[in-house]
Amino acid sequence: MLLHPQYIQKYSALELLARQVVEGFITGLHKSPFHGFSVEFAEHRLYNPGESTKHIDWKLYGRSDKLFVKRYEEETNLRCQLVLDASSSMYYPVEAGKKPEEQHHKLNFSIQSVAALAELLLRQRDAVGLSVFANTLQFHAPARATPAQKKMLFHELEKLQQQYNPQQKTTTLAGSLLDQIADITHKRSLIIIFSDMFEDGEKEEKLFSALQHLKHKKHEVLLFHVHDKKSELDFDFENRPHHFIDMENGEEIKLNPQQAKEHYVQHMTAYLQQLKNKCGQYKIDFIAADIAEGFDKVLSSYLIKRAAML
Repeated sequence: MLLHPQYIQKYSALELLARQVVEGFITGLHKSPFHGFSVEFAEHRLYNPGESTKHIDWKLYGRSDKLFVKRYEEETNLRCQLVLDASSSMYYPVEAGKKPEEQHHKLNFSIQSVAALAELLLRQRDAVGLSVFANTLQFHAPARATPAQKKMLFHELEKLQQQYNPQQKTTTLAGSLLDQIADITHKRSLIIIFSDMFEDGEKEEKLFSALQHLKHKKHEVLLFHVHDKKSELDFDFENRPHHFIDMENGEEIKLNPQQAKEHYVQHMTAYLQQLKNKCGQYKIDFIAADIAEGFDKVLSSYLIKRAAML
């Protein structure tokens, strides 16, 4: 499709990409994959004899000896908080000589995914917010459904795309920061997380606790586990000496990958199985997101599957 120059000038490169991808999503979706999924308590009223007892507040009856019915207001529009891990490990793998927006690392995959989801949700007139974290909560905008909100979200995503400094190391504190996001996000929101979820052993329990906290706050949670399957999960490197550098703390090691592959894969497999089990236990959707597949394929596959289940 040939685009008119004025059309290209109207949108940023990221927004244009998101719009084109979403057009592709829509052709494959028979209905929206996201809906308002909860109701808000509004007030009590006196119970009228003969009506259903389904919504009687029995705890209040125990305190007052009077029958009251809970009244609810339906949430017609969805509130979605898009959560993005921007710690140093998310910049893997960096390709020398490429511009920031041309990199195919985990963060760019996540930024493009978030942009496409924001475009899709805002088209449905849903409210969308954005949270970006690394070792601190770097950015947080509550969900809104306005043109100004969309402009601001794409501006922040583009800024994030350009800001990588390899000399600045930021470790992931996903557990603590997801806890914080759970508390400051409007209750009963849809929270979509993009993260590699790579925490060291001491922080794993804090991470699992934070996922449980999100569900305790009545949020629906989707976790896109972003990774480069070939290298990060399968440890598939050429059989020759390599120089590995930890992107978060700068530690270095030289070894032949075959020396460590069996132990590495066993450890990674066990951690991911534990993460999947916790997500299943807390009723969190776990989506494996291999950056080699491309963000549009990963998203469209999941969204079509989700729409078919609703």
